[in-house]
Amino acid sequence: MLLVALGLGLPRPAQAQEAPVPTVTFTLDFPNSDPEHYAITVASDGHSVYQSNGKLTDQSDGDPFRLEFQMSDATRARIFALTAQAHNFEGAVDSGLKNLAFTGTKTLAYKDGQKSTQATYNYSLVPPVKELTTLFQNLSTTLEFGRRLEFLRRYQKLALDDELKSMDQMAQDNNLAELSAVAPILQAIVKDTSVMRMSRARAARLLDRAGVSH
Repeated sequence: MLLVALGLGLPRPAQAQEAPVPTVTFTLDFPNSDPEHYAITVASDGHSVYQSNGKLTDQSDGDPFRLEFQMSDATRARIFALTAQAHNFEGAVDSGLKNLAFTGTKTLAYKDGQKSTQATYNYSLVPPVKELTTLFQNLSTTLEFGRRLEFLRRYQKLALDDELKSMDQMAQDNNLAELSAVAPILQAIVKDTSVMRMSRARAARLLDRAGVSH
């Protein structure tokens, strides 16, 4: 009984800290483009963060933007599968080819509780890296459309239709990704009776493509 009582008085070992959630990050730095810089981080649980300095007006020097959203299960799974196929970006992935046009400095990075690896490139011939690059670039295009739509709906409603028309065409050409991430602004446009009917119809069509109700 005494031993038991003494045992109860012993300090309990500190609980082990939870291991960091694995993440994949894509960063692009491309001077004189719009945006000149952006970064997308996707966690293995789907929580995602997008940051950029895209311009909302011609007079702007860049407007800092940050968005947190939940990546769809299908896209999240594809990103981590491609990352594994690319060996978590260990080693060089750049093609090394000469006389290629510069399309921005790109970095893919992987991080978990045991490792932190990354690779920087202009153009890669590694198939999973090429697919990831296209996916992340299409995702950035989608999110930049979303932030411009928010701005235009507030300040320049008459310009919404041209923006939605361009977005709709890019969606038809499969040059967008994760339309569900910008569903809130598309739904707001559909419900806004002060917006032109054609614009509302375009927004509804994009929501249909994303599989989101309106």
